[in-house]
Amino acid sequence: MRMNMIATAAAAILLAGAAQAQAPAPAQKPAQPPASSTQDQSSKPGIRSINVVEINELSDATKSQVNDLVGKRTADEQQQLQKAIENAPMVKSAVEAKGFKSSDVLIAQLNNDGVLTVVTKRAG
Repeated sequence: MRMNMIATAAAAILLAGAAQAQAPAPAQKPAQPPASSTQDQSSKPGIRSINVVEINELSDATKSQVNDLVGKRTADEQQQLQKAIENAPMVKSAVEAKGFKSSDVLIAQLNNDGVLTVVTKRAG
């Protein structure tokens, strides 16, 4: 299975967006929303299901891609990813249900069908 991996910063933004979807709307409303805003929102899939996968379960080629992405990540980007996981209850619960913590998450990928794949690695 070929996976298009999302860089950590993009994953953090994606997960943060999912968490913000649960937050209350801001007090100020725009005077006139753009005509395409409803269409734009409906065309973006939300998280419908979450697959938590340990890196050792991946093919060698995919493992290599993940390791390359993780190797290019800054400490700040890693913290952003962990914070995004912590702030998205549905994702955090799925990660914890598999026995992992947010600090064990290497990357996350959301496909067009709303399936979020979270790749993890046990610390230690």
